[in-house]
Amino acid sequence: MKSRDDLKKTTCCIIKIGSAVLTDNGRGLNHSAIDHWVEQISQLKKQGVDVVVVSSGSVAEGMVRLGWSERPHELNKLQAAASVGQMGLIQAYEQSFQRHGSKTAQVLLTHDDLSNRTRHLNARSTIKTLLDLSVVPIINENDAIANEELKVGDNDTLAAMIANLLSADLLMILTDQDGLFDSDPRSNVSAELISEADVNEDCLDGAAGGSAGLLGRGGMLTKLSAARIAARSGAATLIVPGLTKNVVLDAFEGKQIGTLLVPNEAPMSARKRWLSTHLKIKGWLTLDDGAVKSLSGSDVSLLSVGVIGVNGEFERGDLVVCEDQQGREIARGLVNYSSEQANKIKQKNSADIEDVLGFVEEPELINRDNLIVQ
Repeated sequence: MKSRDDLKKTTCCIIKIGSAVLTDNGRGLNHSAIDHWVEQISQLKKQGVDVVVVSSGSVAEGMVRLGWSERPHELNKLQAAASVGQMGLIQAYEQSFQRHGSKTAQVLLTHDDLSNRTRHLNARSTIKTLLDLSVVPIINENDAIANEELKVGDNDTLAAMIANLLSADLLMILTDQDGLFDSDPRSNVSAELISEADVNEDCLDGAAGGSAGLLGRGGMLTKLSAARIAARSGAATLIVPGLTKNVVLDAFEGKQIGTLLVPNEAPMSARKRWLSTHLKIKGWLTLDDGAVKSLSGSDVSLLSVGVIGVNGEFERGDLVVCEDQQGREIARGLVNYSSEQANKIKQKNSADIEDVLGFVEEPELINRDNLIVQ
C-alpha cells in the first residue's frame, strides 16, 4: 500500500481505538461514538473487509466506575481498574454490534502470548477463524494479569503486532488528534499536518515528540513506532481524529484526513516478523568490521569468529542484537549458544568450537534462517 488510493483495496484492517476518544476524556464510555464506529465497521464488513478492533479503555472505564479521577501508579490498582472496566467495555461493543446483526468475541492478550511461538500461532489461528465466521474480534491487552506489559506496553504497539500477526493491509489508529504534525500543535500554532509520508523518514521522529495524555499510555511517538512495526508486514498506518463524523469510511474512500504512513520496504516473512517484533532482547553481540560487511552484503549466517564482544545473559534460543563497534544495530536473531558459551568461542573458527566447549550445537552462532539484517 503506497497511497490513499490504495486504501480502497484494503481487505484486512486493524482499527485501534484510544482511551481519550473512547471514554470522552475520562468521563465514561462514549456510547454514541462507539455506536458510530460500529456502524462504519459494519458497513466495511458488508464490503468484504475483515476488521479487527484493538480497544483501549478498560482502565479508564474502571476508573470511572470506581470513582477515581487520576490514573493510579500502583500495579494492583491498575489491574483492579482494568478488571472492572473490561466488563463495561466489552458489553458496550457487544450490544452495539448486535444492533447491526454482528457477533463479537473478546480476545485478551499480553506481549508474552505473542512472543511464545506456539501461542503466537494459536492466536493467529483463533483470530482468523473468528474472521472467517464473520465475528468481529475485540482485542485488548490482558491488563488484569499483566505486570511488565502494563508498565511499558501500549495498545498502539499491540495493534501493530496484530497487524503483523494477520498480515493486515492497514492499521488505523483513532486518536484525539487530527494526525501527526510537523511540530507540536499545542505549543506551535503554525504547526502543519503531515498528510502522507514514508514511515521511516527520520524527520518524523522529531515531529512525533510529546507525552501521552492523562488516560492513555502512548503519545505520537508510540504511534510512529507502531507504524514502523506494522510496516514490517507491508501494512500502512493511518492516524485519524476518531471523533470526526464518518472518519473510518471517509478514510477508506481515500479522502484527505489524518496522516498516512506508508511502508518503504518489502514485507518480511511471517517468521522473521515474529523474530523482529515479538521477542524481548536478552543480549548483545559486538561484531568486527569483517562480520558487519559480510552480513550487510549477502544472506549469510553469523559465525563466532566475527564476534569480539558479548553482553547480557542469554540462553540458546534467546533473541540477541548484533552491533558494530560504534553500537549501531546491524542485525538480530536467535542465538545457538548461551552468553557464557558465546564468550568462550568468540573470535574462534567454527572448526574450533568443539575443542573449546567439548561439543557443537551448531557451526553458526546465529543461523541465517533465524537472523534479520537491518
